[in-house]
Amino acid sequence: MNAQNQKVAVVTGASQGLGAGIVEGYRKLGYAVVATSRTIAPSQDAGVLTVQGDIADPGTAERVIAAAVERFGRVDTLVNNAGIFVAKPFTDYSAADYADVIGVNLTGFFRITQLAIEQMLAVGGGHIVNITTSLVDNADARVPSVLASLTKGGLQSATKSLAIEYATRGIRTNAVSPGTIKTPMHPEETHEVLAGLHPVGRMGESSDIVDAVLYLENAPFVTGEVLHVDGGMSAGH
Repeated sequence: MNAQNQKVAVVTGASQGLGAGIVEGYRKLGYAVVATSRTIAPSQDAGVLTVQGDIADPGTAERVIAAAVERFGRVDTLVNNAGIFVAKPFTDYSAADYADVIGVNLTGFFRITQLAIEQMLAVGGGHIVNITTSLVDNADARVPSVLASLTKGGLQSATKSLAIEYATRGIRTNAVSPGTIKTPMHPEETHEVLAGLHPVGRMGESSDIVDAVLYLENAPFVTGEVLHVDGGMSAGH
């Protein structure tokens, strides 16, 4: 067992890309981490507990938070990183696309955040970080993305609502709004086109987003903030 005063972060969508980077970032800060995704493998690090499951299933959220409390005794931070992105013309989205995107991006956020906040209230405070997308603020004709805007836009609004609802109870809620980041989600051959979507003319790195999350973690006066890490996308084109 760990010392009861060690802080604990829960990270969803944690098996690769941004999620794996965020897990590593919190370990460097000295946090224990509970990492979840559908395919996540057991960790060799005693400070990382992995829980497999589909975050769209509220039962996964229950198992993840229960595991955090059983193993580490508390929950201090939740990073809602799990997300899926399906770019299609609006009328091409199928009922299955809709169910998948809503399931991960909204339902996945909802239950685990409720359960995490209950634990944060028990320790007198905490921090929630939601990972959204810059397309919420700046739609782009080259990237049809209504389902991303519908779900991640909801998450961005919820970020502010939660920040205000819990502002006097020590729980901060912030969001990081990335541009397109080099992760396994984007095959190498798409990189040139994706780079061109950003005013700075390149894609971001996972470390850019990890650094933003950790900045927010260490910013006690910042809540309700949507931090754009997007190579200028949110400023204009």
